[in-house]
Amino acid sequence: MKRRTKQRMTAIHVSIPVRVLEDFDETLRFNQSRSAKITALIQAELNSEPAFSIADASTRQLMAALHARDDVDLLMKSLLLQVLTNPL
Repeated sequence: MKRRTKQRMTAIHVSIPVRVLEDFDETLRFNQSRSAKITALIQAELNSEPAFSIADASTRQLMAALHARDDVDLLMKSLLLQVLTNPL
């Protein structure tokens, strides 16, 4: 019998809450495997842009982003510019 794919596979072990697994299994179609779905989800994550949260930004990055916005008044932009141009 011929193999479906030439890609090498490996088994992994992960621990997740039972309820999460039950909810996940409910998303699977009758003929869809858990492994295939998890592989697709991991591949989508790897192909996507890195997730960046506002909490990841430094204070200077946040101030620079505010300065670049059109909806920030001129006084605030002036204050932000003063802070941003001063060395740390």
